[in-house]
Amino acid sequence: MRILVLSALLSCAFAAEWRQFRGPNGSGVSAEKGLPVAFGAAENMLWKTALPPGYSSPVVSRDRVFVTAQEGLALFTICLDRATGKVLWRRESPKPLPEKPKGPNSPVSPSPVTDGANVYVLFDVFGLISYGPDGEERWRMPLAPFNTPYGFGSSPVLEGSTLLLLADQDAGSYILAADKDTGKVLWRRPRPEATHGFPSPVIYRPAQGPVQVIVSGAFQLASYSLQSGEKLWWVNGMGWQAKSLPVIGDGIIFVHSWMASMAELGSQPAPPFPELLSKHDADKDGKLSREETPDPEIKKLWMLFDLDKDNYLTEYDWNFHRARHAAQNGLYAIRPGGKGDLTATNILWRYDKSLPNIPSPLLYNGVLFVLKEGGILTSLDPASGKVLKQGRVRAPSELTSPRRSPPTESSTW
Repeated sequence: MRILVLSALLSCAFAAEWRQFRGPNGSGVSAEKGLPVAFGAAENMLWKTALPPGYSSPVVSRDRVFVTAQEGLALFTICLDRATGKVLWRRESPKPLPEKPKGPNSPVSPSPVTDGANVYVLFDVFGLISYGPDGEERWRMPLAPFNTPYGFGSSPVLEGSTLLLLADQDAGSYILAADKDTGKVLWRRPRPEATHGFPSPVIYRPAQGPVQVIVSGAFQLASYSLQSGEKLWWVNGMGWQAKSLPVIGDGIIFVHSWMASMAELGSQPAPPFPELLSKHDADKDGKLSREETPDPEIKKLWMLFDLDKDNYLTEYDWNFHRARHAAQNGLYAIRPGGKGDLTATNILWRYDKSLPNIPSPLLYNGVLFVLKEGGILTSLDPASGKVLKQGRVRAPSELTSPRRSPPTESSTW
């Protein structure tokens, strides 16, 4: 069972809205003041409502809360009254799950997005659906199936009247823009350089030039024109699987991606595909079956290498494997702007220690924060990448314990 709680954190005379995953432009930062630092069953709780489970985040308009959920094989969009927690309506997805989901992701991992009145949801077994404030369906856009081994993670986002969806998958990746009121596709651009990923797009508004859509993907950060979908510029060298959202501040884009390298997984350096075929393509059909593949680690993790799921390794599959060997885990500071490949010119700095796998960075009051799974928190100077402080986050029970020494660069928060 899932419990949705509204605390004084969201009350604030109902002034604050949280319309998408991680709030305004995916930043994770609210402009509200005087928020409580503690809340729970006996403190600062306004109401709680039991809901079916789901991994998506609630999004909040002035008077509504929207969330997606799963009950058995049925998938739901649920609207609650922000003041009381009362369920106002719930609508079932046009297509249920064919079976219970496999892997770590839930079929309701993507979070909704709202324009303040209407809501837009994505279910990876169906596609996009928009509902009005009273639950009437406004439009639908079938997009499934998606070729993602772990399920879909990217949430739709809104910029003005444009709804954006990043659909990075093992084959057939694309980014799509639609009119939020009609569901009409405005543009759709293929992303052949990308395999499966999980971030949502963020928006960059330069002082001059078109509004840009910034996308973190496998091996590359890229910018697209919001109006036309044209790919404007890109930076290569990122990690294999992108999971966290970029954050933007002071004219800099901060992005990280992390995945164990193929060397760390025990995989051998990858030769060019023609060389591989000459040694191991026993039946001379121009591709490798699982039995013909020499690397035992690839055989064990076959689903991560056979991207188009045709039971063979083709040159397309192999080139992504070779890119994984060249990928570098890191937290990057990138200066946006320009045209084409900016890898050699626009990376301001790179930090590669104590990086998280999934959590997104946070830029707040001139300090950049990253939290690694397990509780290692690092703060950095966003201008230089210098570590300001790093340490393990303490449990609440430890907060009243006196420190034995003053805080240092490597200490407990």
